[in-house]
Amino acid sequence: MILPTTYQSALLLLILSMLCWGSWANTQKAAGKWRFELYYYDFTWGILIAAVAAAFTLGSFDQKELTFQDNLLLTGYRKMAWAVASGVVFNLANMLLVAAIAVAGMSVAFPVGIGLALIVGVAWSYSLSPQANPALLFGGAGVVLMAVCAAAVAYSLHVGEQRAAAQQAFLTDPRAKNAPRKATATKGLILSILAGLLMGGFYPMLQEARSGDTGVAPYGVMLLFAGGVFCSTVLYVPFFLNFPVSGKPLAVSAYFRGTKRQHLLGVLGGMLWMAGGLANVLAAGSPATLQLGSAVSYGLGQGATLVSTLWGLLVWHEFRGATYRVVTVLIAVIVLFLAGLGMVAVAPLRG
Repeated sequence: MILPTTYQSALLLLILSMLCWGSWANTQKAAGKWRFELYYYDFTWGILIAAVAAAFTLGSFDQKELTFQDNLLLTGYRKMAWAVASGVVFNLANMLLVAAIAVAGMSVAFPVGIGLALIVGVAWSYSLSPQANPALLFGGAGVVLMAVCAAAVAYSLHVGEQRAAAQQAFLTDPRAKNAPRKATATKGLILSILAGLLMGGFYPMLQEARSGDTGVAPYGVMLLFAGGVFCSTVLYVPFFLNFPVSGKPLAVSAYFRGTKRQHLLGVLGGMLWMAGGLANVLAAGSPATLQLGSAVSYGLGQGATLVSTLWGLLVWHEFRGATYRVVTVLIAVIVLFLAGLGMVAVAPLRG
């Protein structure tokens, strides 16, 4: 198995993780009007394909050392169950996240949802593997919490201003026949918060699967994780299709009416996520002498929040027409995230 052996290589893996986790949702946006529930079938295939490819190449590369197959023969069934369960928990959290993206956009769903996941995941992971300076680590998590609150405020202000502008246009336009429906920020924020609370739990579960002498190695653990994602998708997607957060109920057969481009985008999104996930787990599993630890690895990986927020703001223009007040709050969100992630990043160096 190929594993990082230096601090620099582990840090590069975390940067790769951050970029992949912050960019995969662009494939959902690029799919256009394709419902997120249908997109998710292809996303799951992408996760599974990438996990299998990595396990049978990088995870089996050096025959002189233990391969991922050898490790699975030695590990305990309880550890393997933790890995599969983490995929099941992640999958529900991520489906709520993509639902929030469909309703509110990347620049809202990621700061609120993944920001909360960072706080929950860092605290839980640190309790399992207490590495790094706790003052910097939890101080950074506190600053991220401030950024989460600021993101929620920015979205609420923007939706309120859009609603007021639409109402004013209706009152001043004599040709208008129906008053605009009252848009609210509630649904997008609730979906993001639920996604964040669940998302914060999957990584510590994954860490539990890897801990101890009988723990699962990185490539094997991500393969089992992908299996949990794939199996639970069969249950989750039909539920969301029958009880949609937006739009009308759909039959599963609607999946086969998608274009090749839409299907390929979904698969690409899943492969990007798995590339980031595997890079993060490899960094977290680096030798203890590197002093990264699972809490720092997860915290830095969630720098994806900042990456995805910038995608949403600068490429997809999700806050188009925002007032100066909203723009000011958005700038504060970015500054707070940078400060919080910076504190998390230097925490292992001050441990």
